[in-house]
Amino acid sequence: MRILTQLALLLIFLRVVVQQQGPSRSHSLQFFFMGASHSESGLPSFVALGYVDEHLFVHYDHENRKAKPQGPWIQKEEIDQFWVRLTQSLKGWAHMFIVDLWTIMDNHSQSQGSHILQVILGCELLEEDNRTRSFWKYGYDGQDYLIFHPETMNWTAAQPEAQVTKQEWEMNKIRAKQHRIYLERDCPEQLQRYVETGSEILNKKVPPLVRVTRHVTQEGVITLRCQAHNFSPGQITLSWLWDGKQLNQGTELRDIHPSGDGTFQIWISVDVISGEEQRYACQVEHPGLDQPLIMTWEHHPRSVTLATGITIGIFVSIIFTTLAVIIWKKKKVSRRLMRNYILAEEIFSC
Repeated sequence: MRILTQLALLLIFLRVVVQQQGPSRSHSLQFFFMGASHSESGLPSFVALGYVDEHLFVHYDHENRKAKPQGPWIQKEEIDQFWVRLTQSLKGWAHMFIVDLWTIMDNHSQSQGSHILQVILGCELLEEDNRTRSFWKYGYDGQDYLIFHPETMNWTAAQPEAQVTKQEWEMNKIRAKQHRIYLERDCPEQLQRYVETGSEILNKKVPPLVRVTRHVTQEGVITLRCQAHNFSPGQITLSWLWDGKQLNQGTELRDIHPSGDGTFQIWISVDVISGEEQRYACQVEHPGLDQPLIMTWEHHPRSVTLATGITIGIFVSIIFTTLAVIIWKKKKVSRRLMRNYILAEEIFSC
């Protein structure tokens, strides 16, 4: 169940990263909270994941109530004090999260059924001018709900149903100040410390492994799929070229997914006409590559010829073996007849 929860949270994370990252993006610290009001949904009441850039460094849930380190780089910190402080912070966030969930349900007059709350908060250090950008967003039952603005300490309702909660939270000035202090002071300080601690891992660039494969559906549609995997960081661009020109439509690009070992994977596909596969090429751009990588589908007729040759060889071998056995048997019979003839001749001559 924990795996499913992490996957759901990670999908939110990836969507946010794609929306926010750009040429000016440097490093980010992000926390993701999710929980359900009732256990019948199969989800815990609270689970938290913490990321520096794309790297998971902490896991916390309401059942264990302890911050657990994830990944090797963050463990270089002062272990005891760091994790004690982080556990206390997450305990406080867990309590606030559960109160928020039931407050929203009450504002929606939803006392029955299971409902899910999702929160993403954190900050980014922008490389171009060392400026900080922060965010604190709520989602409810899979839909955007509320967005906090630290500069004004107000909330934006992403849907009309969130207006009541917006007004209630804006009346709580202490809460708004606490949010603002964390986003504008504490979060950037934490991020700077994490970046310094894990610089070796965070700045490591692993180029992608890329291959192009050909697939045929039951309906006879031919699809070329370009797969990139084992790359880090998660910033990557995939596109299809047709006779050297970039295709802007007719392609399908999937989301980036973690591989589970700190690297990522993604693929892009395009439908083609039989016989025109070689006119298509996949172009891959990644920080770990000195220049864009161009890959095409490699047809391997030799493998078919080799298989056919092996089959023919086995067939010929069987034929020769059979003929050899037949010839040997004929020779054996001939020798026996010859001996009988010689014996009979000797008898008659006597």
